[in-house]
Amino acid sequence: MSDIKSLFATRLYHAKLSAHGAPIDPSELENSCLVIADEDEAGQDWCEENGFPGYTSYASLSDLPWRFPIFKDLVAALDAHVAAFAEDLAFDLGDKKLQLEDIWINILPEGGIHTSHIHPHSVISGTTYVAMPDGASAIKFEDPRLAMMMAAPTRVKDARDELRTFFYAKPAVGDVLLWESWLRHEVPMNMSEEERISVSFNYRWD
Repeated sequence: MSDIKSLFATRLYHAKLSAHGAPIDPSELENSCLVIADEDEAGQDWCEENGFPGYTSYASLSDLPWRFPIFKDLVAALDAHVAAFAEDLAFDLGDKKLQLEDIWINILPEGGIHTSHIHPHSVISGTTYVAMPDGASAIKFEDPRLAMMMAAPTRVKDARDELRTFFYAKPAVGDVLLWESWLRHEVPMNMSEEERISVSFNYRWD
């Protein structure tokens, strides 16, 4: 009898935002994102100068929870989700806690992509989804061992999720995804004519 274990698990948290905290009106959140994007000239300039598709507030705004009350409510809900994920991860936080480091808006137009990256100075990262029209891209996660699989064969098409080299998560509006910040991820090309809107965030241990 063979004994086969799964070691060094990579966890992905997927839940409805409404599972914790006050209800968040998706239409109000979407409108808030669009208003901020329209008024944030510094963010628009940064995106243009850096060839960033669509809009992000990442480089221009650091005070979203103070600009619109709905973002304050959003952070309260995210705090609870992150606490639940930290418990699942069996983190020993000691006398410190996980707290919000930054939060930003992403608006990805047709043809836009977010290339593969990690969030190296954080512990938990994530995204909540505001607008996901038909054809909007999923989020793609990469096995962190990929660079060390030098001579390994590819996986069969119907391999279990935990054995895949890449995993595509297709969240719906009102969902939240959380992962450890070292996990490489990307957003493939948005094939929808409509904008894909999300709010991303990082939590640090402090």
